[in-house]
Parts: sequence; structure tokens; C-alpha cells
Amino acid sequence: MCMGERKAVRTAVSVSVLALAAIAITPVAAHATKEPTPAPTATSVTDPNGLGGLSVESISYGPHQRQQMDVWWTPDGVKRPGVFVIHGGWWSSGDKKYMAEIVRSYADLGYTVFNLNYRLSGDAPWPAQRTDALDAIATARRHAERWAFDPANFVVVGFSAGGHIAAAVGTYGDGMPGLKGVVGLSPIISPLRAYTDGEKSTDAYKRKLRMAAIKLAGGCEPKGKCSRVWASMEVAWHASRKDAPMLTVHSQDEFVPPVQSDLLKQMLGQVGVPVTVITAPGTQHSSPLYREPGVAERVQAWIAERIG
Repeated sequence: MCMGERKAVRTAVSVSVLALAAIAITPVAAHATKEPTPAPTATSVTDPNGLGGLSVESISYGPHQRQQMDVWWTPDGVKRPGVFVIHGGWWSSGDKKYMAEIVRSYADLGYTVFNLNYRLSGDAPWPAQRTDALDAIATARRHAERWAFDPANFVVVGFSAGGHIAAAVGTYGDGMPGLKGVVGLSPIISPLRAYTDGEKSTDAYKRKLRMAAIKLAGGCEPKGKCSRVWASMEVAWHASRKDAPMLTVHSQDEFVPPVQSDLLKQMLGQVGVPVTVITAPGTQHSSPLYREPGVAERVQAWIAERIG
């Protein structure tokens, strides 16, 4: 979400690597009861540009140009746990290419990794972003064998606005088969809290986040006819006992403070779902926070405890 995200990943794998192959897979809504299984039309490229045995493929999970994801996997016949990564950017900007360095690190750890783009708030209002994440996961599960992916064992990791989407996936319905955990780096758990915090704040980022939340809701504020969409955006309000455990990480003094996750911890705790909230010193946000000493290691350890 912050400008630092763009700078932090300039040394990442080239975008051209991520677009080595493009295939179109017919999307199926996450709630569909019967899913067709069209055969992908492109072959994977093994070890492109010295990726150490990894294959990378860019695929479409829906008709919109933003409904795409890059898949990183090791084609050795071993079924592997999955990690879905969702970028930030105020819900209105950002791109999966800025996650390439982080995605590569999880692929190197042996996971099959799905790096998502999704429709931005300028393309479609909420809940399009959650729907896209659910459809991307459904596509990955449908073609699990192709990417050596274990559809019964995966986590979702989101950054800032992407953390909101990831957490919303985690509390959607009454649990998702195979979802073993959700991680949010500076996740906006409560757009309503962001809306309130930004109203009279002198912090430019808090004011921008307030306006970003309004845009996500279709341009209207949380009252009257828009109350339902704002309620849908509130992650903690949808807690249920079969939701996946969550880990959230905030900087103590960033513009998306740890209090954002407090209600989530309370509400999920009431139904027996554990939530761990890590607070780091300073003001770093999203990807720069992830790169603070020890943060990535703690996140990776938490994920390994859940999916191996």
C-alpha cells in the first residue's frame, strides 16, 4: 500500500519471468456446485533464467484483465502445500509484480505459490476483491495436480489492503476446506475503523485510507443504503467457529495500528479460533514491515507450523 513497497522490490525477479506463459482457464464462481475442468493450453517452462528448478506460469482465473495470477511450483511430482499471496495498494492500485521477491522466497522454501492480481476498487466495488480471491483459490484447487499443489493444505498471506482481502477470505462462510491459516501484514481488518480514524486525523495516510475505504464501498459512506456493503467489509463481524487461525503483524505507530486486529482477536476468540497479533516497533507498513529484522522469519515459522 505504501510507496516503500515499490522501492523494496526493484531487485526482485523480472516481470518478464512472471509472464513466461499465459493460459486461459474458464473461471467458476467459488460457490458453484459443479466445476468444469478445461485443459490448460500452455506448457510450463522449467527453470527459466536459473530459477533453481522452479517453474513459473501466468494464468487467467476470470475474464477481466486483472483476474490473473502467477504460479510458482517445483515440477518434481511431489504434492506441496500452497501459499496464496495478495498484494496491497489501497484497494485501488498495486500489482502482483511487486510481490515477486517475497513470492520467490516461499517457492524456495518448497511451497507452491500463487501470486494474485484482483479487480481494483476502480474496476468494481466490494465484494469483487474477495470474490476474485475466492475464485483464484477455486481455480488453483481445480488444477491442483498441474501445479503439484495440495488443495487440502494452504494458507493465504495478504499485505495491507491485501491483508484485508485475505482476512475476509478467512472469515467468509463457515470455514474453507484446506485453508489452514491466514496472515496479514498491516492488514486493514476494519475499514469502518479506518473511516473513523481518518475523519479528523492530521495523518495524510489515515486520511487517504478513509477515502480509499469509501471508494471500495462504491463511493458511499457507511450509512443508509451503503450500510450493508460496509458491514460486509468488516472482517471480524463474520467470525465463525470453522474459520482458519490468523496471524497479523503491525508496527506500533503505523497508520494501520495494532488496534485494527484487536476486535478480530476478540471475535474469533469467542468462537474458539486463535488469532496471534505481533506488534513491532516503529512505523513501517506492509512489505517494508515484513522486511524488518525477524518479521519474515516469524511469519514463515507460523506458516510452517500449520502447513509444514
